[in-house]
Amino acid sequence: MNKKLLTLLAALFALSLLAAACGDDGDGEATDTTTAPAATEAPDEPGDEMMDHLGDGSLGAVTVEAGGAVQIRSLNAITGDVAFFGLPLERAVILAIEDYGQIHGFDVDLGTTLDDLCSNDGGQAAAQIVVADEDVLGVIGTSCSGAAVAAAPLITDAGMVMISGGNTSPALTSDLAGTPGENYNVGYYRTAHNDLFQGAAVAKFVFGELGFTTAAAIHDGDPYTQGLAQAFADAFEAEGGTITGFSAVNKEDTDMVPVLTEIAAGGPEALFFPIFQPAGDFVADQAPGVSGLENTVLLAADGLLNTNYLALPQTAGMYFSGPDSRFGENVNQSTGKTAQDFLAAYEERWGEAPAAPFWAHGYDATTMLLDAIAAASYVDADGNLNVDRQGIRDYLNSIEGFSGLIGTINCDDFGDCGAARITVVQNIGGEENAVASMDNVVFSFVP
Repeated sequence: MNKKLLTLLAALFALSLLAAACGDDGDGEATDTTTAPAATEAPDEPGDEMMDHLGDGSLGAVTVEAGGAVQIRSLNAITGDVAFFGLPLERAVILAIEDYGQIHGFDVDLGTTLDDLCSNDGGQAAAQIVVADEDVLGVIGTSCSGAAVAAAPLITDAGMVMISGGNTSPALTSDLAGTPGENYNVGYYRTAHNDLFQGAAVAKFVFGELGFTTAAAIHDGDPYTQGLAQAFADAFEAEGGTITGFSAVNKEDTDMVPVLTEIAAGGPEALFFPIFQPAGDFVADQAPGVSGLENTVLLAADGLLNTNYLALPQTAGMYFSGPDSRFGENVNQSTGKTAQDFLAAYEERWGEAPAAPFWAHGYDATTMLLDAIAAASYVDADGNLNVDRQGIRDYLNSIEGFSGLIGTINCDDFGDCGAARITVVQNIGGEENAVASMDNVVFSFVP
């Protein structure tokens, strides 16, 4: 009671001073009274809601100091014969970061973009550069499965995550029946499809749509090309067809006649060669001139599905499998952008349309990583951003029903997150029709 009385007398005394002198001490008292509760609510102690984030600290954490930037990297094939494939992926990362904006008030820095050279050696060398920077949280890449075989172990062992928009080899994830692939690594994810789906799609097209019962396949020993050729062969035989030949060429070969002659001995009605340029140029050019292959239908996959290859005269009439790029009104839930928004920004920025089909996969992969970093981080009382590495994986592992440009994204236990819809397009022929041929869908596959 005495305390309340003293408080009342103090208040009356303050009011009397205000009335007598018209001073502003009363304003000061009011300010002190209203700020005290705010100070007691500041979220600067462990357990406050700003500390609520995913992760248990088991993989360590990264602290981004106030005024610093969140570090991620792009690792795709941006030079050489397959630059057409990696450049749209790298550019998709750039646009996605710009569209996404800041994470808890912190900018996102892509640093120096890296080149996987679409090779094992290239992936390894670039990954070593990435892991040398302990502030990097995740990598968007690689574009080529062969590069991922070497890069993924290094990057994931460092506690980082790797999300690819272009890798499709089953060996990097699983057999879709619960068995991990020989090159699977915890912390690896992809928005690109698993080629077991693509192999099944091509088999159904050749056997069911074209009505062929015999086919052959050529690969170049790369995890992508060999994996897809084998997936096709297995699926074609499961359909009831017969594989009459299964051969390999070297990526550097220019004379394909010996291998094609070997293939021709089986008299296949269709020849599927999911390889890259320039080897793919020579196969398409030389196959019709080999006795026994004059009327054999040629098919390739997304490794050759680009405007440069479609413009070659020897590829007119060929069939190509790849991801379904009919994105319609799909919206990326993290940025609110549609595929049409992306394409408009891409063409305005670089003066051309994407030359290969995985650009949307790269965009979605980037926003997934940025969302994961946001969910695994908080700003502390000193204004620093603290990011839990395990929390990033926890978020990605839990993705279900994510709305992306490519459609609805769900991540399984082995990092397969991409839509499994595959299409087959036919090349109309002619350089002027190369872009139109990318959309000339003649067959659709949904598992």
